[in-house]
Order: sequence, then C-alpha cells, then structure tokens
Amino acid sequence: MSQYLTIEIGRETNQWQIDHHLGDAIPSDQTNLLIKIALGLAPHLKPHHLTMTSDIPIARGLGSSSSVVVAGIELANRLGNLGMTTERKVAYATKIEGHPDNVAPAICGDFVVASYNEGEVNFVKHYFPECDVIAYIPNHELLTANSRAALPIEMSYRDAVKASSIGNVMIAAILNGNLPLAGKMMERDILHEKYRLRLVPHLVEIRKICKVYGGYGSFLSGAGPTVLVLSAPEKTKKLVHALKGIDVKATIEVLSIEKEGIQIF
Repeated sequence: MSQYLTIEIGRETNQWQIDHHLGDAIPSDQTNLLIKIALGLAPHLKPHHLTMTSDIPIARGLGSSSSVVVAGIELANRLGNLGMTTERKVAYATKIEGHPDNVAPAICGDFVVASYNEGEVNFVKHYFPECDVIAYIPNHELLTANSRAALPIEMSYRDAVKASSIGNVMIAAILNGNLPLAGKMMERDILHEKYRLRLVPHLVEIRKICKVYGGYGSFLSGAGPTVLVLSAPEKTKKLVHALKGIDVKATIEVLSIEKEGIQIF
C-alpha cells in the first residue's frame, strides 16, 4: 500500500467548504492551506464543495503538508484550466515549500533527484528498484521547526565534501539498481541524522534490527520522527515483527513506491 491525500471536487457553492476527518485544528473553509495555495495561483476560482481524505500522518516526517501544497496546485490547475506543465508545478511548489525534496516526488512519482539554487529548480525522475518500504511511525509528533533547530548552522569544507561523496554514491547505486550499496550509503549520512538522534532515539534500535534481519538500509523520513527501512519483500515479514517489539504504540506500515505521482480520476 501507499499513503495518499485525496481531494474530491463537488458542486459549485457560494463559499469554499471542505469535508474532512482530520480534526478540528484543520480548517474547513477558505483558510485551509489547500484553498490558500489554489487561490494564490488562480485568485478567481469559483468556490466548490470539496472532500479531503488523507492516509498521511501529520507531523511525522511523511510530507503531510507537502501533499496539501501539491493538491492545492493541482486544484487550481484543473478548476482554472491553467494547463500547467510538470516543470511549472514543481517550480511553484518548491517556492512555497522552500525546497523540492517532498513536492517533486509527490508531483512526479518514483525516484526524484532535485535541487533548488538561486531560484531555479532542476530535477530528474528515474525508476526506483523494486523493494518494500517499511515505515516505523512513532505515536508522537515532531514538528519540522523543532527538528531543524537541532541542526548546526555551519559545517566544515571537509565534511561538506564527504557528505557530497556519500550522496553521490547513494544516487549512483540506486540508478544502478544496487540497493545494498544505496542502503549502506544512506546509513552513513553526516548531514542531519546524528544531530537529530536525541529527538529520534528509536533510530539506533531500528538500525540494529535492520542489520540483523537483512534490510537494505534505514533512514529518517524527512525531519522525523518516522524512520523508513528498505527491504527485500522476502525479508519484510521478519523485519516488521522485530520492529513491533520496539514500541507497541508505534505504527508499522509496509509501503510501495508510487510510480505516477499526481493522479486524476
């Protein structure tokens, strides 16, 4: 399975109305982020009755806010007949998010490598090798702002070069279908994981289990606290069973790679 945000467009109305089951903290009118994004792109959209459903947990490092940004852009694109290209969608979403890390894969699907420099977005989509993605989702939130605050402001030139080489080999391994090497490189990250360990102490135990039961690799999903484990399908069952022993309150999901990105039905 995979996790999705789904927007159903209903009839035209006098005011925007969004039906959802995401809790009282999420607005049901034009103040909802979805509508703000859509109207920012197409201010003259006529209000509609919408239904929003989401499988994506909030504040867990799984891109819940990014999914709303992407959905808002597509809502404007469809209702406003904007004819936006994939490139324009990614560029607009990146300007809102400040980076393309989540929005580019959400729009394009599959494996996306992207950069955002001097106001310009560049990205490449490629096939991700077949595997299971096990998501260990703790029963607590970790706000992105708090997770980012744990990061250093600067790093040495030597570490920057080392981090770049690790990332380059990881990407090359994925392109070559070599998940064992890709997983090895993911676990050698020096950019953020070690600084966030006090906020995600379960990462250490998950990494041990991953090694014992033959996972390709484990890594923080976004800013955390969710940890993702890449696994060969035949090893997933034992990995999931072992991961459940860390915390009975955590949720374990076995996800698949979404190949298409945004889909219209």
